[in-house]
Amino acid sequence: MTTPTNPKSLSQERFGEFATAYLTSAPHVTGDDLSKLFAMANPQADWVVLDIATGGGHTANLIAPHVKMMVAGDITYNMLRAAQTLLSVHDNTHYTTTDAEHLAFADASFDLVTCRIAPHHFPNCFQFVQECARVLKPNGKLVIEDHYAPENEHAARYIDAFEQLRDPSHHRIYAEYEWRGMYLDAGLVVDETYLMHKSSGGFLDWANRQKCTPETIEKLELMLI
Repeated sequence: MTTPTNPKSLSQERFGEFATAYLTSAPHVTGDDLSKLFAMANPQADWVVLDIATGGGHTANLIAPHVKMMVAGDITYNMLRAAQTLLSVHDNTHYTTTDAEHLAFADASFDLVTCRIAPHHFPNCFQFVQECARVLKPNGKLVIEDHYAPENEHAARYIDAFEQLRDPSHHRIYAEYEWRGMYLDAGLVVDETYLMHKSSGGFLDWANRQKCTPETIEKLELMLI
């Protein structure tokens, strides 16, 4: 079996294989970050909402009871199927296989777009932000949560190398100034940013979620020294 070289195909392969692990992963299921994202989104009863790279569907599951329509999107079909086991209790939720950088929706379709712990996988994050801006209605809201890169470039790239060793579908993380630049170029106004610590569930849980080999785990441990 060969490993895909296309980053999106690689994401589809890996998350297709590990879909169930992400559905039940404690750091994804719960956390203060999820409640903070909900508070920042402040969903309204008449809203139509898109959750991009929905993964296990945890963000969509939290928001769906409070809005008119919830659309859960992911590039990986098996991930959507896993999310459906969680989201099937909501009769206002729809599912679509969609690429975050090429959203399969008309302009001005959504009141709210969310994306939680996923943009570090996107090969072209700027295009993702542009697409979010395109599908948002006028005065719509975009709420994104992801890993935070230090402004020191060497430190940021070391973190990326560490993440890529564990999960080759990891692309890169971004510093706050980079995110602000992407928002500005997409015509978006930043209302609020929030930095918080989030547990990964422990080193071994984090590594085992991607079924790292003992050799890979040893290399990861050495990178932490």
